[in-house]
Amino acid sequence: MFRKKSVLTFLQAQVAAFLGGITDYGLMILLTEVFKLHFTFSILISGSVGAIVNFSINRFWVFKNQSGYRSRINSQLFRFALVVLGSISLKSFGTLILQKSFQIDYRIGRLITDSFVSYGFNYPLIKYWVFKTNQKQNVVESN
Repeated sequence: MFRKKSVLTFLQAQVAAFLGGITDYGLMILLTEVFKLHFTFSILISGSVGAIVNFSINRFWVFKNQSGYRSRINSQLFRFALVVLGSISLKSFGTLILQKSFQIDYRIGRLITDSFVSYGFNYPLIKYWVFKTNQKQNVVESN
C-alpha cells in the first residue's frame, strides 16, 4: 500500500518536525512565562526559531535525496518561509480561538492546533512544494 521510501521519508520528516517543534514549544513557554510576552508574540518568535531548526534538518537529512542540493537553497528558503508564515499564523490564530472561545490553556490549545497544522498544512507543503521531487532525477533513478 505504502512504499517503504515514502514511509521512511514521512518518519524522518516527523523527527525534523518534532525537533523543530520542541524548540518552538519550549521557547514559547520561556518567552511567555519568564519574559511575560503575550503567547501570540511568543509563538511568532519561537515559531521562527523552530522553523530554522526544521528547515535545516529537512534540507540536509530528510529531503536530501529527493531534491537536496540540486535545488537552489534560495528558492527552498523562500517557499519554506511562506509555509512558516502560514503555519505561525494558523498556530497563533488557532491557539487564540481555543483560548478565547473555549477557555483552553494556551499550552494545551497550542498542542491541539499544532497537530492539525503539522499534518494538514506543513507536511504536505514541505514535501510537495518546498522540497518537491526533481522530475529529471526520478526518471534517471527509475531507469
